[in-house]
Amino acid sequence: MTMRRSRGWPGRAAARGTSRLRVSEQYRPFARQREFHESPAKYRLFGGAAGPGKTKALLWEAIRQANNTPGSDTLLLRRTYPELETSLLAYFRRDVPRALYRSYNESKHVVTWHNGSTTRFGYCRNEHDVYQYQGAEFLFIGIDELTHFTLKQWQFLTSRNRCPVPGSFPCMAGATNPGNIGHAWVKALWVDRVPPPGFDRVELYDAAEYEFIRARLEDNPVYANDAGYRKTLEALPEHLRQAFLAGDWNVFAGQYFDVFDVGRHTARPEELRLEAWWPRWISVDWGFQHPSAVYWHCAAPVEAVTRDSWFVTRGRETDRGGSHNSPVTSHQSLIVTYREFVQNGLSPRMLGQAIAERSGRERISEVFLSPDAFAHRTAEASIAEQLGEVLAANGLPRPAPADDDRVGGWQWMYQLLENDAWVITENCRKLIECLPLLVRDERRVEDIRKVDGDDAADAARYGLVSGARIAGLANVAPMGASAVGARHPDKVGTGAVPLRDAGGPRSAPTFIHGMPLGEQIERQVTAEDATSRAIHFQRLEGEARRFFRPKGLPRRRW
Repeated sequence: MTMRRSRGWPGRAAARGTSRLRVSEQYRPFARQREFHESPAKYRLFGGAAGPGKTKALLWEAIRQANNTPGSDTLLLRRTYPELETSLLAYFRRDVPRALYRSYNESKHVVTWHNGSTTRFGYCRNEHDVYQYQGAEFLFIGIDELTHFTLKQWQFLTSRNRCPVPGSFPCMAGATNPGNIGHAWVKALWVDRVPPPGFDRVELYDAAEYEFIRARLEDNPVYANDAGYRKTLEALPEHLRQAFLAGDWNVFAGQYFDVFDVGRHTARPEELRLEAWWPRWISVDWGFQHPSAVYWHCAAPVEAVTRDSWFVTRGRETDRGGSHNSPVTSHQSLIVTYREFVQNGLSPRMLGQAIAERSGRERISEVFLSPDAFAHRTAEASIAEQLGEVLAANGLPRPAPADDDRVGGWQWMYQLLENDAWVITENCRKLIECLPLLVRDERRVEDIRKVDGDDAADAARYGLVSGARIAGLANVAPMGASAVGARHPDKVGTGAVPLRDAGGPRSAPTFIHGMPLGEQIERQVTAEDATSRAIHFQRLEGEARRFFRPKGLPRRRW
């Protein structure tokens, strides 16, 4: 690769009458930021840990490029508009004096500089939003929190990185921490320096074009001695602490939900009109020291979900308002997770009251609760019984034990995401933040490693697996890995076997202590005609008697 002349930040010796000097007078980069600005690489990545001044460096790099090349255009991006508003735009309004630029268009978020160059602030919430820049030319493209973007978005934007000004050098830069949906491809390109999966022309990858400027908290003089901020980072769960404090890119190796994409799988609540008569249910993961996590779900017909962006996903396009056929959505329905409540320190009765208040007058058909909540830990009523008393008093169903097959449940969640059969509203912030951070367990690769803060994912899993029948997806939901292996050894881990036999009870009946037997059997029989129901009831009653039969003491050997 032919390396170009260094883009060093202008020093004090620059002529005082130029805009270049005015830029340099407003921004004094510290050592690691200067290293970023002076890198000759075509594609730069700055950051790693939290707090080294990544966003500020990215903003001033765009300003410098625009002021150094008259008549050029530059672009700064975040994934969503709220993120753009609270980061790049906030820095611009706070740090860039009005005298430095000619004008700023508030509605279009475009700055025009005195030399005729422009800097545009934008966002790409959905994967296909990058196409709004088709036909544009940008001397410099800076992407803040690059791991929030997909490889396809990055690759498309590289095609917009060009400039007709003679002698100019088009380049791009990203700033980010480890983690989130783009962790794997960003790590591959800049940290491992290899083409990532999905990089079609691997022979065109040139590692010399990519440079990673690693920065940590102590590299920023503003926060290096801030004991309060460091204490905040040190109090994070281990995997987040390693990522944000140490900038460790290996902590998220083996990301499980690599298919999850903000924009593709999320929606603003106001975009979705959920009709009152559509089936709704609740899933709960109870905790006291750890947070209790509660999610509200709705089964929605695909053709009734009025979202402009829903039907354009991962290169597959269907007509707006049409049906979405896939192995998962064979019933032309999808699951919408539309409300979240996460809080610790709540007793079962307090949690029940919180659920009732947030449910209002909604018709909730089921409440699925983590199975361990049905155990009697003391002489007092079980957690499930205490919670159930409050729910029943408010007209809600008593909780039923959720399906707790972890491996099958994670596979089912992955299938729903892969087939666009699950959408999460943006008010479910904990869940959206949690999914990209989950990684495989090294000791059991089919499972997800248990970490602090995964309560949201567990609660969602209960709702998606146990609620599959309500959503009309029961015949395609995955069965537990153990049951699959017993009946179809060649399909272990594929999720190809139904969770429930069509029309009947679960293949492996589940019984627990602390819940009326009749109610347990009723919940496990899905047949509609009276004869089939009677047969299934009789079989389950026999299996229940064997389950609850007192176990004999072992015979004593003399």
